Amino acid sequence: MGSGGDLGGRTNSLRRLKRLNILFKLPYNTQWGQNLMIIGSDALLGAWVVEKGQRLMPRQEGDVLVWEVSISVSERFETEYNYVVVDDRFRGLRRESGARRVLSLPEGLSNGATVEVHDLWQDSPETLFTKEAYRKVLFGDEACKSTHIEGELSKDPTQCFTNVPLNPSEAVVVQFKIANSVLHPDQAVFVIGSSSELGQWNNEAAIALSNTVGYSWECLVSISRTEFPVSYKYILKNSSGVVTYENDENRVLSLSLSAKKSSSVLIAADGSFRSKPWRGAGVAIPVFAIRSTESVGAGEFLDLKLMVDMAVKTGMRLVQLLPVNDTSVNMMWWDSYPYSSLSVFALHPLYLRLQALSNKLPNDIKEDIENYRKQLDMKEVDYEATLAAKLSIAKRVYNLEKDLVFNSALFKKYFDENKGWLQPYAAFCFLRNLFGTSDHSQWGLYGDFTQEKLDKLVSPMGDYYDAVAFSYYLQFHLHSQLAEVRDYAMKKHVVLKGDLPIGVDRNSVDTWQFPSLFRMTASTGAPPDYFDMNGQNWGFPTYVWEEMAKDNYGWWRARLSQMAKYFSAYRIDHVLGFFRIWEMPDHAVTGLMGRFRPSIPLSTEELEREGIWDFQRLSTPYVRCHILQGKFGDRWTEVAENYFDEFEHLCYQFKEEYNTEKKIISATTLKDNASSFAIQEAEADRTRLFDLLHEVILMRDRDDPSKFYPRFGMDKTVSFDELDDHSKNVLKSKYNDYFFHRQEQLWRDNALMTLPALLNSSDMLCCGEDLGMVPACVQPVLSELGLLGLRIQRMPSAPGQEFGNPADYEYMTVCAPSCHDSSTMRAWWEEDEGRRERFFRNMLGLTDPPPETCDPHVSHLILQQHLESPSMWAIFPLQDLMALKDEYAKRPANEETINDPTNPRHYWRFRVHIPMETLLCDDDFVGIIRDLVVSSGRATSKDFDLSSSSIVPAVRDHELKHVNKTVSGKRLDDNKIIIDRTYSGEGLDVAKPVVATSYFNTIVTA
Repeated sequence: MGSGGDLGGRTNSLRRLKRLNILFKLPYNTQWGQNLMIIGSDALLGAWVVEKGQRLMPRQEGDVLVWEVSISVSERFETEYNYVVVDDRFRGLRRESGARRVLSLPEGLSNGATVEVHDLWQDSPETLFTKEAYRKVLFGDEACKSTHIEGELSKDPTQCFTNVPLNPSEAVVVQFKIANSVLHPDQAVFVIGSSSELGQWNNEAAIALSNTVGYSWECLVSISRTEFPVSYKYILKNSSGVVTYENDENRVLSLSLSAKKSSSVLIAADGSFRSKPWRGAGVAIPVFAIRSTESVGAGEFLDLKLMVDMAVKTGMRLVQLLPVNDTSVNMMWWDSYPYSSLSVFALHPLYLRLQALSNKLPNDIKEDIENYRKQLDMKEVDYEATLAAKLSIAKRVYNLEKDLVFNSALFKKYFDENKGWLQPYAAFCFLRNLFGTSDHSQWGLYGDFTQEKLDKLVSPMGDYYDAVAFSYYLQFHLHSQLAEVRDYAMKKHVVLKGDLPIGVDRNSVDTWQFPSLFRMTASTGAPPDYFDMNGQNWGFPTYVWEEMAKDNYGWWRARLSQMAKYFSAYRIDHVLGFFRIWEMPDHAVTGLMGRFRPSIPLSTEELEREGIWDFQRLSTPYVRCHILQGKFGDRWTEVAENYFDEFEHLCYQFKEEYNTEKKIISATTLKDNASSFAIQEAEADRTRLFDLLHEVILMRDRDDPSKFYPRFGMDKTVSFDELDDHSKNVLKSKYNDYFFHRQEQLWRDNALMTLPALLNSSDMLCCGEDLGMVPACVQPVLSELGLLGLRIQRMPSAPGQEFGNPADYEYMTVCAPSCHDSSTMRAWWEEDEGRRERFFRNMLGLTDPPPETCDPHVSHLILQQHLESPSMWAIFPLQDLMALKDEYAKRPANEETINDPTNPRHYWRFRVHIPMETLLCDDDFVGIIRDLVVSSGRATSKDFDLSSSSIVPAVRDHELKHVNKTVSGKRLDDNKIIIDRTYSGEGLDVAKPVVATSYFNTIVTA
């Protein structure tokens, strides 16, 4: 009886709940066949399942499609939600960027009332400024610290709507919502408009918004129905009364037909304050390449303070590095390759500052450090000698101070926070040294990782503890030094940008500790591209994503959390690998014979339907007598006898002992005492045998023999040339479908499954290296997830282009003239005379014969092109910046190359030839860079005192060398020419005359 009474009471209570209508409106221009869905946490919105969400219906308003949907809910309705673009089968094509929207209905509305929600599509740029790189480093949380300006403040936007004056028949309550992440401490946000309630465009009567949470500003205003449609803008006011208006046209708020008939609340979710897009500049340098007066043999973490100082003096706001993880796999110079991680968590001992290990170093150790510093102060890094010196000194200091360090509170805190990876790393280093190899398959009992074995190895009571604990000591000091740089950079408002390698070495701590996460019988790389026409084989095992997904990608999340301790931004190396990876069998050496994983292969059935049936001929190397003769001439019979079996008359197949690239290398590698002629002949034979091994059109799936993958560039083989026309046409069609069409949805889904786990693991700004063979699905996904892309001018993403035009780059990009995987700007200029002439004429707009070297005038032009681009960031290798001054550009240009991607055993040993202290003290050099940055609008009055004459952007006489125009102007004492142009860069309070800095982008008067 009592139970039934309770049920009846609850029923009556439910009946008393009022019903409300919510009308969602979103202006968004779709393409043909696309629709818009709203999905959310509530079951009415599909519980985040796209197919179960609410479909919006479009109607045309001028040249904009406005999408609407109305739902009926109870008055207590709350939900998170977002919008999704879908195809005609309701498959998700694009989601909004940024955080989930939140809707809570106000109290006090009458039954049947309509709440209109006017949303704007959330684009990535709006959400990026909530990242730590902007919020804490560049802007210092200033947007959330704004003081209220005197004036009429709105009601608290979190209050009950019943407290807002509302006559349902005469007025509508409007909640104005805006985000602004780039705000000075003494600024506040106001709304002003055409209605009397919004001040009728009178700044003094503008309505102030309240800073609610983060960068959100809101206010409630009761507006008469007769005032609609209302035109309005958001403005900023500071304590001095200076007003800054939004860019673009006025915003307009209109009532729907339903809202005109009932009491309503209108939520104007207006996205972000429309200001000039923020743009910044940065410098890129590997840590090992920095030269300072204190570094020993290679750049060190504490040298990064000098790079931060350089950034501050030049108006740059970011320092970009290569990976800094330990790569000590082989214990030789091969480990100079920074992308082959021994551990994705440990830092590299190469970057240790020996002098900072203790403030009580004995004199003999101080003297030895100084002797090493002088001995290793060479043109390039001697990796092995430098690392040996640092480990030797560190071990001596360790023996003196280990007890003091290990008993310190700082070390204990560090150890407790990091022991999950630190203990396996230290044990691995000990076992590597014990067995003389990092190949853990050679470690016998310890080859298979278990927690029990680890506990025994790292036990403080064990026989090996002192050797194991030395790794703790090194990592603690490396952490302390890099954390010191992090704090220094943050204090100076400079972003530190790290690099996340796509792979790990197959002989690494991670493959030892987590073997189920890696496919050890495969190798990672990239298909043939700009960097290497044979493709790249990095040698890393590929990932077993299905296994990683079981704990929501915990290994990746841990990596990103570790990086976030030091960096506020990072670059994902080969972000395309999160869509699909180029995979080769582990017996491959080149990257040519790979295939994409995941991918939809060609089936036997679909090929047979098209008349393709001779799979043996298509999937094995096509070696015939006439091909051997063409490759080896008179020696062809000898080669055929040594390396091949004749399975039919004049038809050959590789012998078992030579049927892979690794086997051929082994067979053609001569002893060290062989003559140079013999070595050259053997290498030539190896290349020819590789060519024959690659005479394949289809590659059979190793797990399913009925599935095939087209060999990249199959149409360039003799095998393809000697097919009949029908087979050629069918196979070419299947090739194009495999590489450019059938995988798009699969790859998109794969990226949307894996990348969010990384992005949600930290608050770092993320940039993706998306060079090479880029699928069509990549750019929409990067934009949707808020990742910046990379644009290198000599590697344009658009087909058919020789050079990219920085003026055409998208805002959500990082642009640069070169990168660590290419030659520098100067070296590239000297490589190809014809290309140099085309670039000079087509990209720089100059008709004179180009100089043979990339002199400071040309360098100035190229850098300015990039700085004036729309890209959010322009980041330049330090070598390219040094090309701005003759004094620093005397070194042979090819010596400044960091990496040669065509050489799998490249020695990464570049070192800047000028100490950073010298560059910092060179006011002329610093001034040239600063002028470029300021004149492009990438630095503001907040960064410099622009009243100083030394900051005025200037063009030196030598920079006018290639100008075929008569320039009139006023000559200054320091050989500068004032041009009649006004510059109004972002943040400048006063427009100033600007000095010519561009040969084709400055208005000159004749």
